This record gives sequence, structure tokens and C-alpha cells, in this order.
Amino acid sequence: MQVPTDHSPQTFQAQFHRRWNHLVDPHVRTLAWLLDAPDLLDPGAEQWSGRIATLGSVDDDTAAWLTSIDRAPGDLHAFIGLQPFTRLGRYAEKLMAFYLMHRDMLVAHGVQVQAGKNETIGEFDFLVRQGKDLVHWEFATKLYLLESSGHGRHAEYFVGPNLADTLGAKVRKIMERQLSLSQHPAARQQLTEQIAFAQALVKGWLFYHRQTPVTELPQGIARAHCRGFWLEQKDFGEFSGSETGRYAVLPRLSWLAPAKTSIENTLDSADLNLLLASHFEQHRTPVLIAIVEPDGKDMLEMDRGFIVPDDWRSRAESRIAHPA
Repeated sequence: MQVPTDHSPQTFQAQFHRRWNHLVDPHVRTLAWLLDAPDLLDPGAEQWSGRIATLGSVDDDTAAWLTSIDRAPGDLHAFIGLQPFTRLGRYAEKLMAFYLMHRDMLVAHGVQVQAGKNETIGEFDFLVRQGKDLVHWEFATKLYLLESSGHGRHAEYFVGPNLADTLGAKVRKIMERQLSLSQHPAARQQLTEQIAFAQALVKGWLFYHRQTPVTELPQGIARAHCRGFWLEQKDFGEFSGSETGRYAVLPRLSWLAPAKTSIENTLDSADLNLLLASHFEQHRTPVLIAIVEPDGKDMLEMDRGFIVPDDWRSRAESRIAHPA
């Protein structure tokens, strides 16, 4: 499989802005991304045996609903504001639950399975109604960087920015453990209805080293997935990714949808390099930036990438060689 390495305006970001640039509320924009972004795993790949859920294209009725929510987002804000978010995945789950409620598909969300009083066996992310069937959806939103040592291209070499996991480990956990939760005796006792089947709904971004062309992907990865780049801090000083020289630093809860911001919230390359230097003096965590270009009064993301500390690559190699 050939991996597109084009960072021209004909990227997913440009497509997203063409359809959703009228949306203003950041949470509605993130929900639009969750519904419209390509799947990370290929639903048609034989190895998944039909266990990948897909939402399909966003129809006109859903697009109109998103527009109406954007004009009056109070109900959405109240729904997702029931708990503070420290994890990107939980934030995305709440947004997806809001959509599934709108579609009258949601039966339950975040249902823990207990064996006795003190042992948690697992959790159903979503129980949804499809026709007459009760279906278990395991939901994940993930970002991974392809470690660029050249040693491998399979899923184990896609590493989380904070080195906490790999794409391979995440997929195995979903497929081998989480999707079989309904078969556990404790789950069978807790459920009042048999689950017809279980699937994984996975959205996300994959990031490739800017200076290392990649021509192969692991089997089962969707060709049209969202993609970006990554660079070490030492190489970013010579990077010229923006025609206007403007960048936005993306906080964690803004890692999903392409950025839309004001020029006051952007930095030029000199100020960004100062910010990166200060960050890496104190932290070893990567920084996600968006390359932005003007569109009227707004600045829109055209590309995105992680800037990583200079020792990230060696730590990523160690993480792959010695998984936790």
C-alpha cells in the first residue's frame, strides 16, 4: 500500500474546512470530526472479520442537526459538562454519546461489569440499538507516531506521543479482550438482553517523520486515515511548513478536529521556537502544532505535526523493544 505523503492543501483538513468551516463552537466541530473523519482501521480488511464499526458518510439531516447545535450549543455543553475531562478519550466518548442519543441508538454508555463488590472485569463503551439487535461498540480515538528507525513498519512501530502504548497493543487489547466482554459470565448475568455482536469504532491520526518517506502500512489500516508529521526539536528550526509563518499550539482536548482560531492565538516561527525550548527544558512530552493559514478573519489548520524532544526517537525504540 502506498502512503500519501502530500502536505498540499488537498488534505483532510482542507476537506473538513470546506464542509464544516461554518461551525464555530469547538465542541460541535470536534463532534463533526468524530462523525466525518475516516476510520483509522479498514472495515473491509479480512483480518478484522467484520468487527470494525463504521459510521459512514454524514447525511444532510445530521449536517443540519450539527448546524442547529452550533447555533445553540447549550444542551451539548450541559451534557459534556457533567464531568471534568482529563482524558481525550472520555471527552470523545461523551460527544459520541450525545450523537447516539440524538439518533435514538444509545441504550447505555460506560457500563462497568463487576464480579463481586471489588472486582471490575471491564466496561462496555457503548451498547447501541441497530434494528432489533443490541450491539456492543468499543470506541477509541488515538494518535500514534511511526517510529522512524527503519526497523519495522507494522503496528507495533506506531507509538503514542507519550510512549504509553502502541497501535499494535491497542488493537490487540480491543480485539482479543474488550470485544469479548459480553461473553464473560459476570456480563451475562448483568445484561438483560443478549448482545448480537461486538465491533470497534476507531478514529484518530497517524503521524510520519517528515524526513523519512514511508511506502508501507500495516495491514488493516484504512488508506484514507487522517495523517500528520513529526519532527525532533533540533530539526524544527529549519522547518518551513507555513507560507505565512503562523502556527497554533493545540491543547490536548483540541487534538481531534482541524483547528480554527484567531490570529491572536497563533505564533510566528521565532516565538514558537522559544515556546518549544522553554517546554522541553521542563518536560519530555511532545507538543502538537497546527500550521495555519488565513481565511477571512480566521486562521485555519492546513497541516499538523508533533514536535518531539530530541531523545524521543531513542526512547520510542526502547519502548518497542521492551514493551511494558
